[in-house]
Amino acid sequence: MKKFICLLIGFTLFLCAAGCGTFKGGTATVRINEVTHSIFYAPLYVAIENGYFKDEGIKTELTNGGGADKSMAALLSGSADVAFCGPEAAIYVINEGKSDAPRVFGQLTKRDGSFLVGRYKDDDFRWEKLENKTVIAGRTGGVPAMTFEYVVNKHGLYNGTNITLDNSVQFNLMGPSFEGGNGDYVTLFEPTASEFQKAGKGYIVASVGEESGEIPYTTFMSLTSYIAKNRDVLVKFLTALQRAIQHLNTAPAATVAEEIKGQFPDTPTESITASLESYIKIDAWTKNMAMTEDALERLQSVMTSAGELNKKVSLSALADNTLAEEVFEKVMNRGG
Repeated sequence: MKKFICLLIGFTLFLCAAGCGTFKGGTATVRINEVTHSIFYAPLYVAIENGYFKDEGIKTELTNGGGADKSMAALLSGSADVAFCGPEAAIYVINEGKSDAPRVFGQLTKRDGSFLVGRYKDDDFRWEKLENKTVIAGRTGGVPAMTFEYVVNKHGLYNGTNITLDNSVQFNLMGPSFEGGNGDYVTLFEPTASEFQKAGKGYIVASVGEESGEIPYTTFMSLTSYIAKNRDVLVKFLTALQRAIQHLNTAPAATVAEEIKGQFPDTPTESITASLESYIKIDAWTKNMAMTEDALERLQSVMTSAGELNKKVSLSALADNTLAEEVFEKVMNRGG
């Protein structure tokens, strides 16, 4: 956690403050800094590409942070209105005692979205096969790394004892590092995992999220002050996302792939479809974007197990569920 906070402060010093998402000519601009660009976040891209945000009078400006620490730094500096990343980033800041702390106002994914990729095809993979292997598992303090460690611990594997977890590689460089010959396995999000397999660079052997169970994995958060001043904007923001979630629950994956392919211009449509099907299979997305007590408890158990959390936070301190609950009821009542 200390490393995370140090990085956070460093990045914040280099980012300039900017204005909040305010209405201009009937449209509200909301600047979103996403932790990475992945098909795992398909509902966000559906809302953009299908015009759901536009329908609600929202103009989105999307930037890629390349890590939860950088997304949080953008939020704290004022260069983003919304950070889209794991809630662990907010938990760390809340525990530092910041007065205008970030709060989660909507949860999009409910389990780990990474897939374990090995160098060889293995139709009979068991987690115990990772004994004495090296896995490129994500940045220390990040939910991907902590969730993976939680999973292998369940199978009697402990870092530095009978498995080596390489947490030194920056998130966006994990694939290239593995391709360059480092590690026996790597955890990758879609579409990278499927693209690696298609190119023969590695083979998907397991879903980390399927094994770990439900946790609040990726969330939308803003500063407490921003939420107080822009509740109407955020209700519209979440309404667009809730519509996108409903669409994903009913539309064929191939249809959605066509709709969001503009977000992934270098990825073949069939790979986008395969990635969507992978996430549908593991039930990756929330139905209701309000965070639950049980899910938060599991997340904080994962963080504690990884040695990254000394003090738990309450659901009320971390999340403002009132917006998501209001939107869920509204969208469900009107049938999408």
